[in-house]
Amino acid sequence: MPMPHRTFQQVIKRRLVGKEGSARTKELRAILAELPDYRNGPYADLRRWVTAQIGETERRRGATHRDSIAVRRQGAAQIALVGPPNAGKSSLLQALSDVQIRTGDYAFTTTRPVAAATRAGGVLVQLIEIPGLIDGAAEGRGGGRALLSVLRTADAMVLCHDLSGPASRLDALRAELEASDIDLPCLVAATKADDAASGAVDALRRHVAPLAVVEVSVLDDISLDALRDAIWDLTGLVRVYLRRNGVADPDPIALPPPVTVAGVAHTIHHEIGSACRGARLWGGSARFAGQRVGPGHRLADGDTVEIVT
Repeated sequence: MPMPHRTFQQVIKRRLVGKEGSARTKELRAILAELPDYRNGPYADLRRWVTAQIGETERRRGATHRDSIAVRRQGAAQIALVGPPNAGKSSLLQALSDVQIRTGDYAFTTTRPVAAATRAGGVLVQLIEIPGLIDGAAEGRGGGRALLSVLRTADAMVLCHDLSGPASRLDALRAELEASDIDLPCLVAATKADDAASGAVDALRRHVAPLAVVEVSVLDDISLDALRDAIWDLTGLVRVYLRRNGVADPDPIALPPPVTVAGVAHTIHHEIGSACRGARLWGGSARFAGQRVGPGHRLADGDTVEIVT
């Protein structure tokens, strides 16, 4: 004997909470298979409602896919390089990583997001070049909605500005970001600094204050390293080095604050997290080298820990 149809309808709605896209379609099809196959009456109406929900979900998925682009995440953070056409984004991405990108002195050389890995603060992070955004991007011009969807999943962004152009060129870009409700931690990369006119950087700093401005040239390794450091600061992550048997791993793990000893242990492995009784500690949050601390001790950026189980 099936449960009352009103009860079944409430169960269905609970099962669909939080499910979208393919997960919602899969759940709806499972529900349809469980419903009694009545041709008339309340259960027949319920079957028609579930069938209609499947069709509606599929239509929404199609619309979402047209207006979004998925970029597979890599590294500890995802940083988007954003700017108007021909702002030096491709050259900058190529200089910061080992990816080969077609570049040119004309707009829209890049037509789809390009991802590459680099090291910032000694940690692997992912950079994504967003093709040049134009006026009306928030309304879909130039594929703007799909490009902006990539920004919504990023952790921070670098606004790229060619110093040979007026500082006001960034205004339209920032207006599109605001219209799209995109508010991420960001800084401004003043590109082509080697060819900049006198006073161009100071004018840009005044125009975009209080945003930080980093001068950069793809021909100057020192400026590229300074940008990497600024990108690391933008992530807001905390680096922790792991030590085992007296030897520290040269590559840190990076976690969002606040970071505790227990959190680091669980990141290594859930069994280590369950068995964690504290750690030996070296670094800024230690009173002395090798201090024994408990699982709840909050770690500072650059600390080295040896988990005690």
